[in-house]
Amino acid sequence: MQNYRNNSNRRPRNFNQQSQGQKSGIYVEVRNGDVNAALRKFKKKVQESGVLQEYRERQEYVKPSEKRKMAKAAAKRRHQRAMEKRFDEQGY
Repeated sequence: MQNYRNNSNRRPRNFNQQSQGQKSGIYVEVRNGDVNAALRKFKKKVQESGVLQEYRERQEYVKPSEKRKMAKAAAKRRHQRAMEKRFDEQGY
């Protein structure tokens, strides 16, 4: 029989991560006091990582049928925009 140890008082692997100079999460450095540029970079990083999208999705439960319905509506909108763009550019 194996001896199972209680791991409840073990430190997580990244416990000393911040003390080693590494930062966790999304961050940007403000250079030369240019806060506006840093804010733009931060917003871009947040958008690319999908943090806000995930937050909005987790705010309330959406049934799978509703997810399919919304995805299908989004696909229709994308297709319609592509057809309008093609018609403007090529004429058909």
